[in-house]
Amino acid sequence: MFPVCYFNNVCTFERNKFFMNSHILYRVFKFYVDGFRSMTVGKTLWMIIGIKLFIMFVVLKLFFFPDFLKSNFDNDSERSEYVIEQLTK
Repeated sequence: MFPVCYFNNVCTFERNKFFMNSHILYRVFKFYVDGFRSMTVGKTLWMIIGIKLFIMFVVLKLFFFPDFLKSNFDNDSERSEYVIEQLTK
């Protein structure tokens, strides 16, 4: 709950006091958000990292890792028997 601001200095002090008493996860989140806003080159680098992760986990999975169990077995019991057999070899 934010206090009512009568004077600028009083309002700023009360806000700082509120953030000091707020939950630690909120303060950590606020720290990272403020740091990300002030980045210049870092935003571009994070965008490149995000695109790479999207390509690795979504695009490559669709084209290079077909669903082996679904294509070779008809129901879940056959799939589970095959997996157990492969794990216990």
